Amino acid sequence: MSNFSLENLQTLLGYKFSNIGLLEKAITHRSYGKDNNERLEFLGDSLLNCVVAQMLFKRFSHLNEGELSRLRSNLVNQDSLFAIANGLSLGRHLKMGVGEKKSNGHAKPSILSDAVEAVFGATFLDGGFEAISFVISKLYDPIISDVDGNIFLKKDSKTALQEKLQGKGLNPPHYTVDKVEGFAHEQTFKVICKIPEMNIISSGEGPSRRAAEKDAARLALEIVGE
Repeated sequence: MSNFSLENLQTLLGYKFSNIGLLEKAITHRSYGKDNNERLEFLGDSLLNCVVAQMLFKRFSHLNEGELSRLRSNLVNQDSLFAIANGLSLGRHLKMGVGEKKSNGHAKPSILSDAVEAVFGATFLDGGFEAISFVISKLYDPIISDVDGNIFLKKDSKTALQEKLQGKGLNPPHYTVDKVEGFAHEQTFKVICKIPEMNIISSGEGPSRRAAEKDAARLALEIVGE
């Protein structure tokens, strides 16, 4: 990894590392070796939740605890982190094993979102809470500023479906991956949602398993109705 490349990444983060080794570890996938970013990812996940919670608490004084939790959940999920990773061009910086490289690991949402959290963890270890609070706020402020409260506060289709079934005294739906098509960096997942007690089967698709499950749940909700 060239110093120039890391300089670019630090510029996009808005933070310059004193210990560049921490940043190098943050962009090292477990397939590269034992000295990887998994522990930093664990730390970064907690920091992300804390800082975003603080941002929401200050900005949305009219929301209650449940609404704030739901909003935070929608903001710190894989989709949001994947978008941030792409904005940082993080994929081009990742260090990973040969096998992961061949499968286009640098473009996988799960790997990129984990790496973002690892970078957050590294930033905290290097500069403390003030530094990571600044970085996360810088990256998330445009996202939170564009929040449509009604959209973000609305329960996702999987949660809504499960709660509706629970209200009817039924078991949760069962999801299975039916098919995965396309190359690793642009896959389409097809998922089947089954509700045996109501003889309901629906299918959905999306760029990730989670997205496909939500799509299938949305269709199942329409069938379940009131």
